Amino acid sequence: MNGQKIALLSNVNMDFVIRMLQKHVEIYRAEGYGNELGILTNPSSSYHVFEPDITFLVMDLMELLEHELDKETAKKRIEDWFAVVDSQLKPGKIYYISDAYLWGPELAVIWDVGRKAALEGVWQKKLEELCESHGNVRIFPYHHMVEVLGEKNTFSLKMWYLGKILLSNEAQRNLCGLITEKVAEEMRTPKKVLILDLDHTLWGGLAGEANHTPVELSEEHVGLAYKNLQRVILQMQRQGVLLAIVSKNNEADALEILEKHPHMVLRPECFAAKRINWAPKHENIKEIGDELNLGTDSFVFWDDNPTERQLIQEMLPMVTVPEFPDRPEALAAAMATIYRQYFAAPSATKEDLARTKQYAANAERKRLQGASGSFEEYLKELHMTALRVKPEKYMERLCQMMNKTNQFNLTTQRYSQGQIAALLEDVRKEVYLYQVSDRFGDNGVVAAIVVDCGGSTPVVTDFVMSCRVMGKNIEDGLLEDVEEDLRGKGYEYLRGIYIPTAKNMPVAGLYDRLGYKRVGEDPGKRVEYELCLADRPNRMYYVTIKIEDDREGA
Repeated sequence: MNGQKIALLSNVNMDFVIRMLQKHVEIYRAEGYGNELGILTNPSSSYHVFEPDITFLVMDLMELLEHELDKETAKKRIEDWFAVVDSQLKPGKIYYISDAYLWGPELAVIWDVGRKAALEGVWQKKLEELCESHGNVRIFPYHHMVEVLGEKNTFSLKMWYLGKILLSNEAQRNLCGLITEKVAEEMRTPKKVLILDLDHTLWGGLAGEANHTPVELSEEHVGLAYKNLQRVILQMQRQGVLLAIVSKNNEADALEILEKHPHMVLRPECFAAKRINWAPKHENIKEIGDELNLGTDSFVFWDDNPTERQLIQEMLPMVTVPEFPDRPEALAAAMATIYRQYFAAPSATKEDLARTKQYAANAERKRLQGASGSFEEYLKELHMTALRVKPEKYMERLCQMMNKTNQFNLTTQRYSQGQIAALLEDVRKEVYLYQVSDRFGDNGVVAAIVVDCGGSTPVVTDFVMSCRVMGKNIEDGLLEDVEEDLRGKGYEYLRGIYIPTAKNMPVAGLYDRLGYKRVGEDPGKRVEYELCLADRPNRMYYVTIKIEDDREGA
């Protein structure tokens, strides 16, 4: 998987799983098992020589507790284990730690039936605390895997007695698949928008036909299948997936169901964009792309009509178009699969979770722009503020922006977690990170500028900004803030680089517009610019720049 190196550490025998993983990834081969803490704490261990990008710690709770089920004793052992792991986590590396599933033959006779869940809960609490304090730690869903397979299909006492192999062959194959899935999630760029039809998709039946056949949406039979589908989609939306409607309907009929149907889970405010009309769907989708300022390659289109799906594939080949299930009872599971395949991300930043609200605020901004007498008046009325924040606190978001931003990206360099960590530790590099807000709300951390100060003249090697704040001249103020900061540090000149790609044409003339002079050019590949910081031109922008330490309580 593109050179990703991983390690699988455990307190039970995972040799067969590691052999299966070797077919997909470059993986560390530990000597034995049950010494995961020793491997982590010994700086000379072969694990540290191997330097995995991602480490999976898949732990059996019963073995870790040494079959001691006394609550206080168990709690102490769990806390001690997490304390050691916490001390060994390295910035820039990724760690997946399994949640707990307590299993052992003695549980069949224990009188305290709640103890199993209680001990698993102790582990879960410590794991969640570790994730909250370290942005590079993820929860590996081992417990869910066991639940889906069932204990009889997951655990094998025969294999355990033979070689301390706890998991059955089937469970080992599932574990291998789950690990490769998580590695793939770390490497891919998730889709952003789920575009949904309405009739026979979000509900059964046709809007506007209620006098003859009410739509199927309820707490029983087929109606429950559609409601459960909506429950899955709502959870996706709460985890950062943008929802949009593209449906051929009378808008009033559809909105009445969206707003008033007692079993409707997805209400109008859940959707970042809506096109309910009789226009061709590919035209509506292109409009939504323009409205959200997103490329169609970030869209997934879900529609029960095979003709509509085929049309979108032909007219908008960048849009992902999954198949639609034949039976309503398969809807929720199909959507869960779509989420895992296209939308699932290793972790969710604050910006991800607030995405629908942010795009709804963008619609308000567009309405203000339409009502303003001029572009300048519009910018003034937005009351924009850019807060320069400490990048160390937002490493996950910084990595996300560097690897996902395409349109406003001057050089389109990509960075691994480790490279981002090294970048932040490099005394020759300055990283400027900005959180932008206006009268309609907080856009979150949306812009980053990286400057290499290793030579006599600093060079802007990276300048990225989220598409949702483009088109407001914010970049003028941000770059001027960087220029002012560097001038204050004694530098006289600043250089910038532009490397053209298929998607970053919107910033092709940025440095020219801001008064920089071309000092080097490799046509079609790289253009280098320079500015004398004492001779900066006047620029029109209406964003107030603040620094995080200026905030009250910072």
